[in-house]
Amino acid sequence: MPKAYWIVHVTVHDEARYPEYLAAAMPVFERYGANFIVRNGPYEVMEGATRQRNFVIEFKDRATAMECYTCADYQAAKAIRQKYSDGDFVIIDGPE
Repeated sequence: MPKAYWIVHVTVHDEARYPEYLAAAMPVFERYGANFIVRNGPYEVMEGATRQRNFVIEFKDRATAMECYTCADYQAAKAIRQKYSDGDFVIIDGPE
């Protein structure tokens, strides 16, 4: 079973309040064994649109990635994130 990844691009519009999302989300990530492969490093846009922060988060498989996203605790964290930022979010399988 291949690993799965969250690929997330975020533009934060309330920097002072965004840490509320991180405080709510980090315990969920720990519970589901999320591994941050890319976490908001320097980047260059080569094509297309961009957002200010970029993340690639690895999970052991798609079921775990989906369960993390759909669990009640992450949905509560997501509601906080969506108040203070805009984003693009996909879940994708890695190679087998």
